[in-house]
Amino acid sequence: MNPKFSSLLLIVSLLVSHMAISQDTPNDDLHITGFIDTYYSYDFSQPNTSIRQPFLFNHNRHNEFNINLALIRLDYEKQRYHARIALQAGTYAQDNYAAEENMLQRLNEAYVGLSLNRANTLWLDAGVFSSHLGFASALSIENFTLTRPLVAESSPYFLSGAKLSYSPNDRWFLMAVATNGWQRIQRVPGNSLISMGTQVQFLPNENVLLNWSTFIGTEDPDETRRMRYFNNLYATFSLSEKLDLITGFDFGWQQTAKNSDTYDMWYGPVVVAHMQWNQRWATGLRVEYFDDENEIVTSSSGPAGFKTTGVSLNMDYQPDNRIMCRIEGRYFHSPDDLFDDISSLSNQNFFMTASIAILFDKSW
Repeated sequence: MNPKFSSLLLIVSLLVSHMAISQDTPNDDLHITGFIDTYYSYDFSQPNTSIRQPFLFNHNRHNEFNINLALIRLDYEKQRYHARIALQAGTYAQDNYAAEENMLQRLNEAYVGLSLNRANTLWLDAGVFSSHLGFASALSIENFTLTRPLVAESSPYFLSGAKLSYSPNDRWFLMAVATNGWQRIQRVPGNSLISMGTQVQFLPNENVLLNWSTFIGTEDPDETRRMRYFNNLYATFSLSEKLDLITGFDFGWQQTAKNSDTYDMWYGPVVVAHMQWNQRWATGLRVEYFDDENEIVTSSSGPAGFKTTGVSLNMDYQPDNRIMCRIEGRYFHSPDDLFDDISSLSNQNFFMTASIAILFDKSW
């Protein structure tokens, strides 16, 4: 383990121990959350490397027991300010934070927020925080499916910067974001342009949520700057006490060259249905398509870009509300040979993933 990370982990542990011992009566100011997601995945294409497919960043080790995400998170809450720090390990951290320095790869979130009005409806947060793009969480236990949809794997899980959020009432949520880039803690060397984004959420009633999120920025240094424009749309529906539905559609454009009037486009629709059969058993079904012909936000071995249809089905068992046991089958099909295979490439891919995840927390 990196010595700097060990020191930071020791400091966090001592802080938690001190708070637990020093406070005789709980006041709920400090909240600690722990999460561990263990998994085993078998890719029937039997790729030649342990990393199954290059466009997946969760549960993506073939024929190997591993940790997708192990996380410890501290939240400090007061009426007019709050703070969060979360440390992480696992294949999720290795793959999604690969562009960052080793120390920063261990940082899942770290931010401070201040209330800007007496009603506490206007907040300014700054640091490293979860992305406002997409409905999939980095914590698998919070999602209807075990693995993440292609639209989530090809858009940011985290951002670094500042965000201004406003909740005028229970129905509306508005946010503006300034960041260092597209899923980056450190800005791209040579890039002087800050990226921007927005989010609008509307709840017409207690059973429906509508979301529109955006991103405008670049992933290039100034001399080759190509602007990127991205939209994330999704809606969640609670159709009954047992049945929930999510529909989403992502689409974006990027300039083909600096100052060019032509753009390359990518897009992806997804539908997720979730049936809670009883307190312990549930099923998740996902149907999706993703088209990134010029591989702007995906990476594959295919000769003609990335075009893929996907279907997945998972069965969930919860012996306790803190523990989730899951098994999922997932199938991909493409008109081109783009999936890593035991021999070369294939136009289809099927894999099974099993997971046991636990989420626990405590307040002081």
